[in-house]
Amino acid sequence: MDLNKLLNSDYLDILFDGRNKKYGGYELRRNYPKRIRNSTIILLALAVLLIGYQVLADTLFSHKDKMPVISVKEVTLAEPPPIDKTKPPPPPPPPAPPPPVKPTVKFTPPVIKKDEEVKEDEKPTPPPDEKVAVGLETKAGDPNGIDPGLIDKPGNGVVEQPSGPPAPVRFVEQMPEFPGGPDALQKYLRDHLRYPDDARESGAEGRVGIEFVVSEDGSISNVKVVRSAGNSSLDAEAMRVVKGMPHWKPGRQQGRAVPVYYTLPISFKLD
Repeated sequence: MDLNKLLNSDYLDILFDGRNKKYGGYELRRNYPKRIRNSTIILLALAVLLIGYQVLADTLFSHKDKMPVISVKEVTLAEPPPIDKTKPPPPPPPPAPPPPVKPTVKFTPPVIKKDEEVKEDEKPTPPPDEKVAVGLETKAGDPNGIDPGLIDKPGNGVVEQPSGPPAPVRFVEQMPEFPGGPDALQKYLRDHLRYPDDARESGAEGRVGIEFVVSEDGSISNVKVVRSAGNSSLDAEAMRVVKGMPHWKPGRQQGRAVPVYYTLPISFKLD
């Protein structure tokens, strides 16, 4: 670079003299002050916006601290008048009259007979229109009434809860679980299962499917074999171990403990 250009050039032109200025380094260094300036302006603008939003929010919601205080005056109720035990209690209100029912036509069960054997009163009489219902006998009624089949039986409106324990179910939202989980169940089986001597001598192996009921309190009941291993000794050993299990975590449906059927496969295999 000659002396005239050297005096009229800045340090970037001198640094990149004879080099490829389009490669990128020249432009990055040339525009560096401009990028710093723009970044500083953007950061200051964001800071001003945040401070302005905070001031505006404090101004708009400052009325929450100036809400009026509501005073509550305690009201003391007067004592009720004494009950006169000498007067008889008022009679109960009369029961509501039953709703009117439609006229009914006696329903005749269909019976296959010869035409000459059919009596006149045995012929089915279809209802003439929709204002007449089919019933146990032919009776007059209100054409605008309700179907007598929709009338509930008389009662006090209380649904009786079925007596006895609830029946076990197959599936619930939360199935029963051995205390400690599946790993603890496998450890329990390994520690308590004993290979029967006769089954060992005969080389019997197989898998036994044991079904039982986990009650609401977690106890085990109704233990039975639903899949045999083909050897009665193996089946009996599997049932013995299951009957001796500790209480399980009961199954739950809608947050309530319920009895649940559970099937447990137990494998017997010789080393």
